[in-house]
Amino acid sequence: MTDSNEPVLLCRGVARRFTEGHSVLEVLKDVELRVERAERVAIIGASGSGKTTLLQILGGLDNPDDGEVFIGGEAMHGGNESRRGELRNRYIGFVYQFHHLLPEFTAAENVAMPLLIRRVAKATALQEASELLGRVGLGERLNHKPGELSGGERQRAAVARALITKPQLVLADEPTGNLDAGNGQHVLGLMLELNEEFNTSLVIVTHDHSIADRMDRVLVLEDKRLRDR
Repeated sequence: MTDSNEPVLLCRGVARRFTEGHSVLEVLKDVELRVERAERVAIIGASGSGKTTLLQILGGLDNPDDGEVFIGGEAMHGGNESRRGELRNRYIGFVYQFHHLLPEFTAAENVAMPLLIRRVAKATALQEASELLGRVGLGERLNHKPGELSGGERQRAAVARALITKPQLVLADEPTGNLDAGNGQHVLGLMLELNEEFNTSLVIVTHDHSIADRMDRVLVLEDKRLRDR
């Protein structure tokens, strides 16, 4: 359990470089970020500025070349991939621009997946998934597979999957970027409502300033570093 004074997310001196032929492309340099419990943070920046790369590092899906990320006071990059996977499952929920639901499983099975990875009994996991899908307006779509859902419905299911474990932190990469304005606002509203109810911290990468303006804090990724807007 995270100490109440411990930030949910702490990023110190993170740098990321990519080698292209004989040249080195530096994408992130000395990135610093602290996110408190239940805080809502938006990260904006130009296309290609490194926002998605940063989010992947924060979530343990990519490794920094320098620096470190702490989730719930634990070092994300200090161990092997199995350890990072354990930390992700324990602390983090992910929402992407594209839903990444598994096509062969129903909405309820997709949402239950993080609980099943935790070895929660299948009946219990499906019950909890069904209840949360009902909360996001998909109570009549539990047994529908992703191909049978609309784009907005698929993204609502993805939000439910991210929040089913009541994670301390949700990382969202352009979560409404593939939706029309109406569905986008609906999905964002659900994320903010559940963020408040579950006391979950929220970090959203977005190009949409109307989304950023609904966060507690807006940071700009520019010249490889984060700064306040």
